[in-house]
Amino acid sequence: MQHWHILGAGAIGGLFASLLQTAGTPCTLLLRAEDPDLAVGTAALTLRRGEQRQTSRFSVSASSDSGPISHLLVCTKAYDIVAAIAGVAHRLAPGAVVVMLANGMGYQQQVRARWPQLDSFSGSTTEGAFREGRRAICHAGQGSTLIGQPGRVAAPDWFQTWLALPASCEWSADIDTVLWRKLAINCAINPVTALYRCRNGELAQRPQLAALVGELCAEISAIGIAAGQQRAVSNLRQQVMAVIAATADNRSSMLQDVLAGRATEINYLTGYLLARGREHGVPAPRNAALLAAVQAVGTDNLGA
Repeated sequence: MQHWHILGAGAIGGLFASLLQTAGTPCTLLLRAEDPDLAVGTAALTLRRGEQRQTSRFSVSASSDSGPISHLLVCTKAYDIVAAIAGVAHRLAPGAVVVMLANGMGYQQQVRARWPQLDSFSGSTTEGAFREGRRAICHAGQGSTLIGQPGRVAAPDWFQTWLALPASCEWSADIDTVLWRKLAINCAINPVTALYRCRNGELAQRPQLAALVGELCAEISAIGIAAGQQRAVSNLRQQVMAVIAATADNRSSMLQDVLAGRATEINYLTGYLLARGREHGVPAPRNAALLAAVQAVGTDNLGA
C-alpha cells in the first residue's frame, strides 16, 4: 500500500492529507523540528465543510528523521520547495514519487535538474481551503486538481489512489499548458490585488484596475505566444475576468502574504513570466513595474 508523506501541512497539504487518509491511504505529516506534536508522535487534524467536521489523526515525522519516503506531496510556498525537498532528500530513494502542488513556475525545473533520480510530478488545484487554527482547516469550496509530468501521456499506476479520493482529481497529459494557464491568470490578478490591497472583485469594479488588468493580459499573452503556449493564453482576458467574477469576495494568497508581512510568490509568478519574456525578446513594462512595486512593499528577496 502507498504511504504518503505531506511536506507543508498547511491548508492545501492538510486538505489532501485528510482526503487521502479518508480514502484509506495512510499519511504522515512532516513537521518542523520544534513542533510539539513530534514529542507525542501523532497529530490530530480537523477538516470542516460547512457545519460538518471530521477529525483525523496522523503519524508525524521530522524531515531530519531517517525513515524512507516513497511518496511525497509537497505543498509549501513556491520559494520553499527546493529547500524543503533538500531537507528530506536523504530519505528519498531513486524513483521516489514527488508531487509538487504549489503556485508559480520555475521550481519544477530546479527540482528535476537537482534530483533527476526522483520521479517528480506537478499539479494545479482550484480546491478552496484555509486554516482556521493550528490544526483546523476549512474546505471552503470544492474545485478540481490536475496532475501530470512533462512528456508523459498516460497516468502512472500510483495515480489510481488519487482517482479514488473524495474529490475531483484528473491526470493531465499536457501539464505544461495547465501550469502556464494558471500562471497567466495569477499574474494578471494576484499582484494587482496585493499592491492595491483589494479583493478580487474590485479588479472588475474599479475602472483603473480593470484597465490595468487588460494591459497585463496583453503582455502576458504576447509572452505566452512567443514561448509556444498559445493554448494557455488563448482568450486570456476573458478567462481572467471569469475568475475575478467567480472569486469576487476572495483575498488572493499574495494579498494575504503582504498583509501578514510574509514573502510572496511574485518571483515564481511575474518573475518567471518576465524571464521568459527576456528569453524571447518580448518586453512587458506593465508586468515589470508591478513586480518591482510588489517587491518594494513585501519581503521578497528570492529569485526564481
